[in-house]
Parts: sequence; C-alpha cells; structure tokens
Amino acid sequence: MFKLLRKLLKLLLIAAILVGAFIGLTGYFKYKEAIEAVPIEEKVASIRDSSNYSLLDEISADFTDAIVAIEDHRFYEHGAVDFIALARATFINLREKQVLQGGSTLTQQVAKNIYFENDQNFVRKVAELFVAFNLEKIYTKDEILELYVNVIYYGDGNYGIKEASENYFGKLPSELTYDEATLLAGLPQAPSAYALSTNYERAKARQVEVIEALTEYRN
Repeated sequence: MFKLLRKLLKLLLIAAILVGAFIGLTGYFKYKEAIEAVPIEEKVASIRDSSNYSLLDEISADFTDAIVAIEDHRFYEHGAVDFIALARATFINLREKQVLQGGSTLTQQVAKNIYFENDQNFVRKVAELFVAFNLEKIYTKDEILELYVNVIYYGDGNYGIKEASENYFGKLPSELTYDEATLLAGLPQAPSAYALSTNYERAKARQVEVIEALTEYRN
C-alpha cells in the first residue's frame, strides 16, 4: 500500500514538473513572439508619443504616491517580482479558498497592459514576467511608474491619467487636489466596479483604503 502511494506521489510530482516546464517554455515563446513583433523600446516610445501622455513631473505627487501606496507599496524596494507580496497573496487566497488578492507588481501590470491585456492564463503570466524583467533592466523605477499611470484604465473609457483627470474633473493631472488624486488612485484595481459615473459610492469607499495606505506608506 505504502509503495503504491509513494509511486503515485512520484508520478504526480513528475506530472507537475512536466506541466510547469510546459507552461514556462510556452510562456517564454509567447514573450519572444511579442517582443519580436514589437520590441519593448519601440512599444514604450509609441506610448510616450501619445498626445495624452503625461510625464511624472506633470502629475500630482499626491496621485503618484497614492498609486504606489495602494497598488505596490514596496515598488521601489523590489525587482520585477515582489516575492513577499506574492507569498502573502497566495497564503490568503488558499486560506479563504478564493482569489482575494493578487501579487502583481506595478512592473508586471505595465507588462500586461502593453502586451498581454486580453490574455488571462498561466502562460500569459509567465510571458508577462519575462517582459517585466526586461522593463526593470531598461527603465528606472520612476519611468516604469510613469508608464503605469499612463496606460492603466480608470473606468468610463478613460485610459491614462490625463484622460481620467480631464474627463472626471476637467483639469490637468498636475492640478489634482488631494481628494481627487486619492479618489482616482483607487480606480485601477477594479475600474468598472469603481467607475465614478455608475459606482461613485463604491469608489469613495475604496478611497478610504487609499488614504489609509498613503498615510501608512508615504515617505
């Protein structure tokens, strides 16, 4: 009986390794295909050429600080992957038996948004990781943060902080008040659920979480 059990466990382990290797290799090929079609530097240059692109010093510091605090407060301390956040998210999700937290860094989210936005599977996550590692090699943390706030979706058809700031408040990103900045910073987590046109009260509740994170983590 025990010999049969050990044999079964060994077979399961081998199967898991083979599946993991297949996903990893497939993800790598997906990454290579993506950057060969449009290299990272070219992709980033095209994003920066947009008339709606805002430089970091053209955006309210309250907003960028709030984004880091609520989305990835260790952003300036880790690399492409935050293993502490990933382990915490995995533990919480397993404990609650549902996906309540993600472990993606801002860099991983940039990679997803500029290359793999419509793919939702493990292969995409692997490909996303390869792009994220490259982003961290090529660009500074401030440049990655700048990209993030310019490509992320804020609900109600608004992509990028300039569109969101102008369409929601009729002002430039540099002119956002503390209240407006912390409200907008809460939207990227679930832009449809927090869209200001239809779910304003939920967005305000999310804003409370943003302000708490900003108070705790702001330097």
